[in-house]
Amino acid sequence: MTIPWKLVIHGGAGAMRPDQGDADHEERARQGLREALDAGATILSEGGSSIDAVEAAVRVLEDDPCFNAGRGSTLNAEGLVELDAAIMDGGNRRAGAVAGVRTTRAPISLARVLMERGPHVFLSFEGADRIAREAGLEQVENSWFVTGERRRQLDELLPKGGFDSDVKYGTVGAVAVDSSGHVAAATSTGGLTAKQWGRIGDSPLIGAGTYADDRACAVSATGSGEYFIRAVAGHQVAERIRLANESLQSALEAVLQDIDDLGGRGGLIAVTPNGECAWGFTTRAMYRGVADAQTRKVAIYADEEER
Repeated sequence: MTIPWKLVIHGGAGAMRPDQGDADHEERARQGLREALDAGATILSEGGSSIDAVEAAVRVLEDDPCFNAGRGSTLNAEGLVELDAAIMDGGNRRAGAVAGVRTTRAPISLARVLMERGPHVFLSFEGADRIAREAGLEQVENSWFVTGERRRQLDELLPKGGFDSDVKYGTVGAVAVDSSGHVAAATSTGGLTAKQWGRIGDSPLIGAGTYADDRACAVSATGSGEYFIRAVAGHQVAERIRLANESLQSALEAVLQDIDDLGGRGGLIAVTPNGECAWGFTTRAMYRGVADAQTRKVAIYADEEER
């Protein structure tokens, strides 16, 4: 049976324009979402796999400086960019994840390499970049990822002696179901501005910020990562569907409420193997987009209708 394919993407919850200047940021971000949808939808519309589609969509967002992933990522307390990413195939629950990457241009593709080559699921810091070099993935100077706006944010925050827990225009992700009914998820981020001590959030953690299982759904998260980790957000959505027989939207909203009860905020996107999709967020906005065989739409604010 042929399943109606579907692709859903996000570019960060709590998203808003930069605090200073860059008046056209919002429209450039919308265009970036459209281009990411086009990249993934082209694959799905030609009968391609969900795993290829989510990787392609996230790669576009990683190269877009409007979002906190790849180029345009936040800077840590030392003024460096450290990147996290994960990808998961719902058909066999294979997964790959990386954290603390500093020179690999496309962290999501490095996560894909780990997923396919094994034997490890999760690598970090220099070891992850070394595997990327051995696999022939493009390497860049860390400065390539840095933008003036992210440098300004760090310079503004450091004197305050803290780190930025507000996701202003952060983490990117994609979930998809292909015409064979297989789901996949991918998530990529630069983390928090002024993060210290090798901090790693939920995005590369399988079952927290990224999860895919053909028995239930594929999920990608964005928001205050520590709370999504504690709630095991992606896996919780899937298990509510698989074990409790909840609907996708109900399961997603219940997990967001669980996170809110813990003190966290953010958003989730998800798809099921039968082509159903859902999203939700507890912030003012979430960059998001959805594509199927008939439509491709993007939105940012809560009062926009993208369906």
